This record gives sequence, structure tokens and C-alpha cells, in this order.
Amino acid sequence: MTKKAVVVGANGIIGGNLISHLVELGDWEIIGLSRRGGVPTGKVSHIAVDLLDTAEAKEQLAHLTDVTHIFYAAYQDRTGWAELVPPNLAMLMNAVNAIEPIAPDLEHISLMQGYKVYGAHLGPFKTPARETDANHMPPEFNIDQQDFLEALQKGKSWTWSALRPSVVVGFALGNPMNLASVIAVYASMSKELGLPLRFPGKPGAYDSLLEMTDAGLLARATVFIATNPQCGNQAFNINNGDLFRWSEMWPKIARFFDLEVAPPLPMSLNVVMADKEDLWNGMIEKHGLARTPYKDVLSWGFGDAVFGWDYDFFADGSRLRRAGFHEIVDTEEMFMRVFRDLRERRIIP
Repeated sequence: MTKKAVVVGANGIIGGNLISHLVELGDWEIIGLSRRGGVPTGKVSHIAVDLLDTAEAKEQLAHLTDVTHIFYAAYQDRTGWAELVPPNLAMLMNAVNAIEPIAPDLEHISLMQGYKVYGAHLGPFKTPARETDANHMPPEFNIDQQDFLEALQKGKSWTWSALRPSVVVGFALGNPMNLASVIAVYASMSKELGLPLRFPGKPGAYDSLLEMTDAGLLARATVFIATNPQCGNQAFNINNGDLFRWSEMWPKIARFFDLEVAPPLPMSLNVVMADKEDLWNGMIEKHGLARTPYKDVLSWGFGDAVFGWDYDFFADGSRLRRAGFHEIVDTEEMFMRVFRDLRERRIIP
């Protein structure tokens, strides 16, 4: 039987790569939900919907009676931790409450989370983080979202999962959490200006131990968890399976871009890159790049956050492997693959 997936947050790194994987599998019908919508292709259709509007969500999704899987990967940013809770909880509730009551064949709801569940964004946290670790003091929308799903599932035949990747690395323009683009554009501009590549984060961050999650690996793990009953009603850390330090990775990134490495220098990318739109536009003309607006390639605030982790940042991924998913990804090769992809797409020179 063909499975029917609703991917909420279809235009992001996570949602976009998940849709691509479902298409490759061949036995899925896919509907992408987002505010902007999208162009239908093959077995993929799109619905433009404002999930903050309860009535609109119910009306726009009223025909999705044959959905078997909901993959939730949407996110809206706000300025403070408490302000993040209402919109992000509302979007999940409106999507699920519109579909779950009218879809009798619903099998699984996947909720995308992250290490914020462990307080990783707040400061040094227990590592390796494990799915059994206690929650931290609220506010935390990820925990509220999971509480909502757990309560709704009681007595139902469908199951849920909470997926917890590290920083997700892959291709997606216009996404506010795109570390690969941050590094690639920063390195390309350094080269254009004749500068060496300096690590811009906090001094301690250069030597802290961390991990990443490849977007393709995350997509494959997400589908594995959603289609294997033994994984139901659980949380799973999802990571590449290796650890690294920027002090080791940074020179390798510099070599890819044919750059020298200079000593780290703490600086806010959000500040020093704010005036670089003219430089970017000049690079587009000089190197024949795709005409990508500067605002669609930059994620400087996210880069500042990641490069500011002057503490270890990793979690135990063994629960997923014990469940039967054994894929690993070499993080160095992941970065180089994404950089090559950005070049092939003419995003960077």
C-alpha cells in the first residue's frame, strides 16, 4: 500500500531533504506544508497554509483523510525563549488537530526537536546527552510539543517519535539555520578579500568537542523510525556517529577553499558581515554565480550561536543503533560534499 506523508516545514533543510528521500523510496505520496507553498512535481504536491491560523489550517487540510504519516519539521523564530513557545506549539497543534481526527489510517507522527531539549542552547550541559535525561526548567517549546503528542496519543493506534539531531547540515537556501552556507560564504568572502580564514567564535569553542547531523542521514533515520513499530512512542538522538573539534576541522575547511589559516579572532559575524551585500553582489558578477540575494545565503546569527559553544556539544546516539539503524556519516566528508554542491549550483565561486 502506498503510504501518504504530510511534511510540515517542507522548504527547510530538514523538510526538503526528507521529501527528496521519500521521493527516492518510490512508495510514498507526499504533501508539503509551508507558508510559501511550492511547485508540484511527480508524487509531491504542496499546500500553502498559515498554521498559526487555526481556522485556515482546518479548512486547507480538511481533505487529507488518507494520510498515514505526519512529519513535523516546522519552526518559527522569536526573540526570546518564552516567546518561542506559543507560535511553535500552536503550529504543531493546528496541523495535528486538523489531520489526526479525520485520518483513520494514520500510523505515525514524527516530531523534529534537537538538543535544546537538553538545554544545550543555554550553556554547558551533561554530555553525552541521553534520551532519558531529565527536562530542564521551562520555557521550552520542544518539551511542550512532545507533551502534547504524548497526551493526544493515549488510547490511539498511531504512535509518535521525537527526533533529536545535532546541527543539521545540508543544502537549503533561505533557511535561517544553514551552517554550511555560513561557512562557505564566509570563506569565499575571505578569499575574495585576500584574507586568511579565521575562526570567528569564542576562544573555548575552537577546542570543544562536538558533532553534526547530515541532512540525508537524518531523513533516512526519520523514515526508519516512522515505519518500524518497535520505535514507536520514543525519543531518538540522531547524529553522524563521529566527534570533532573546530581546531582540527577548520584547517581542512581552509584547504578546500585554498586559504591559509590565521589564529582565531572572536567576532560577531552578524556585525562584521552586515555591510557585505555589495561585496556579495560583486562576487556574483565577477564569478558568474547564481543571482542569489544576499539575504537568502546568510545565516550569520546562527553561525554566531554555533561558534559560540565553548563547551562540549554531543549526545549518545546508541538507542537508534540498538533499534536497527546503523548508518554513520564522516563529518569532514559531509562538509566537503555540501561545499562541492554549493559550487556546482554556482552559489559560491
